[in-house]
Amino acid sequence: MEQFSLYPATLTLIAVNVAASVFGWSNPQFQAANMFHVGPIRQNREYHRMLTSGFLHVGVFHLLINMFVLFQFGATIEYSVGTTNFLIIYFASLVGGSLWAYLENFRNPDYRAVGASGAVSGVLLAYCLFWPFSLLYIFMIIPMPAVLFAVLFILISATLAGRENRIIGHEAHIGGALFGLVMTMIVVPDSLGIFAGQIAALFGGS
Repeated sequence: MEQFSLYPATLTLIAVNVAASVFGWSNPQFQAANMFHVGPIRQNREYHRMLTSGFLHVGVFHLLINMFVLFQFGATIEYSVGTTNFLIIYFASLVGGSLWAYLENFRNPDYRAVGASGAVSGVLLAYCLFWPFSLLYIFMIIPMPAVLFAVLFILISATLAGRENRIIGHEAHIGGALFGLVMTMIVVPDSLGIFAGQIAALFGGS
């Protein structure tokens, strides 16, 4: 209960993601009706897919990775900027990631994708604004500054987005990250100054 009172939105989002994903695995019609699918969005104006697809996943590993990252960074961001600001950042990143994927695949009506990756990418970039030199561990082994991890994450996502088999929304990583970054600077105006101050301190600035 104590953890829930500290970051209720993060834990609630994780619970909703798990519930929706598990239900989708056992109900293909639900999964198909709520995944990101360019054709129905364009032709039938099923815009809800841009939101609902962010709560579905293709398998256990996909779900666990996204929820692990969401908990690691989301809890910290929510505690630091407040629940309301965190939710604004999260959903702006989710929808922004879907919009990016939609624009990139506008001429491909068969394009489908699911996953919370867009929203999680935005949360990750928000984290990097406040703690750019916090050490993250790749595969739990390789230490890397958060800002470098974020850059590599986006570059890898851009590369994977070019693959033909793209049920995981790699395009959404890019859009989600950018929307999350911008929205963080809007709802927490001091965030850019905090980031700049740490960069300046690294190079001997005051």
